[in-house]
Amino acid sequence: MPWYNGDYPPSYKNQPKYLRDKATEIANEVLKTTGNEGEAIATGLKQARKHFEHHPEEIPKNEK
Repeated sequence: MPWYNGDYPPSYKNQPKYLRDKATEIANEVLKTTGNEGEAIATGLKQARKHFEHHPEEIPKNEK
């Protein structure tokens, strides 16, 4: 089931909004290709963290 409009996997609950939004975006793409929700959720969060590690300028200033 894809996640949209503030709907996200429960494991993303305690993540900052910017990270949660990016992880949800990535997870939806993974879900389209694999159809595996567990893999999509884990991959989304891992890749979102990696993205912001390499692009810290994209982290909103009020969330650093």
